[in-house]
Amino acid sequence: MKALKAYAPASIGNVSLGFDVLGAALAPVDGSKLGDEVEIQAADTFSLEVTGPFAHKLPGDLSSNIVTKCYHFFCEEMQKAGRAASPVALTLHKNLPIGSGLGSSASSIVAAFTALNAYFDNPFDKDTLLTMMGELEGQISGSVHYDNVAPCYLGGMTLMTGAPSPLTLSLPLNDDWYYAICYSGISVSTAAARDILPKQVDMATALTFGRQLGVFVHALHAKDFALAASVMNDVIAEPYRKSLLPGFDEARAFSEKVGALAFGISGSGPTVFAVCSSKAQAEEVSAYLSKHYVQNEDGFSHVCQIPKAGTQVAVQ
Repeated sequence: MKALKAYAPASIGNVSLGFDVLGAALAPVDGSKLGDEVEIQAADTFSLEVTGPFAHKLPGDLSSNIVTKCYHFFCEEMQKAGRAASPVALTLHKNLPIGSGLGSSASSIVAAFTALNAYFDNPFDKDTLLTMMGELEGQISGSVHYDNVAPCYLGGMTLMTGAPSPLTLSLPLNDDWYYAICYSGISVSTAAARDILPKQVDMATALTFGRQLGVFVHALHAKDFALAASVMNDVIAEPYRKSLLPGFDEARAFSEKVGALAFGISGSGPTVFAVCSSKAQAEEVSAYLSKHYVQNEDGFSHVCQIPKAGTQVAVQ
C-alpha cells in the first residue's frame, strides 16, 4: 500500500473586509513551511502520532484530536458511499500554533482529509471534501465556515458562495503584493473572539461592509489593485477584537507610516498582516513586528505571498 504526505498551508481568514466569506492561503517567500502535514500509511489498526513544534500544545488524549475525528468521519462517509476504508496509521506534524489566527485547526483538518482521500483513490470530489472539512472545522469554532479551509485546500484567495456547489469562487491575485504576517505568541480562542462581537450590526455598518466587499471583488477582476487595497478595512470584527491584541494599534500605525497598503487581523487573531507593495516594504514591517508585536518565544513573523496552489500531496 502507498504511503502519502499532505501539506496544508496556513491561511488568513476574513482578509479584513470579508468576515466569514473571504480567505487567502499563505506561503513564506523564503520557502519555509507554514502549515501542518499529515502522513498516512497502511496499518492493522488505526493509530495517530503527533509531532512538530506545537504538538505539545494539543490535548494528550489522541481520541479527541481533530485528525482522529477526521478519520472516523471519513470512514462514515465512505460507508454511506458504499465503499470500504481500511485502518491506517496517521502522523500529524503540528507546525502551526493553536489559536493563532492562521487557520491552525483548518490546516490539520484539510491535510487529514486530503491525505485520506488520496490514499483511498479519491472517492470524493472537491465540493464534497470541502463540505466535510467545514463540518469538522465547525466542531472546533462553534459554527461552520469555510474562510480558512477553502483557501487552505484550494490555494489562492477564495470567496464563499453560501451555495452547496460551488462552495467557493477563486479571486484574481496581485503577484506584486507581499504580506508581512506576525503571530504574537499568545493564543486567542476562535469561540472567544466570536463572543466578543456584537450579535447585530447597524445599517450603516452593514452597508459599508457590502460596499467594500463588492468594490474589492470588482477591483480585483478589473486589476485595479489600488482600488482593491483602499477598501481593505474591517468594520465588523476589528473594532472589538483588537482589544484582545497587545500592541495592535502601534503595529498598525507603523505599517501605515512606512506606506503599507492595508493592515488587519488574520482571522480571530492574534496574528496580524500587512499588505505591502514590495518585498522590501514587507520585510521592514516584518522586522518591526518581530521586535515589537511578538510577546514570547512562540511568536514569529514571515514575509509571504498568496500561493496559487493549496494543499499538496506527495508519495512517500
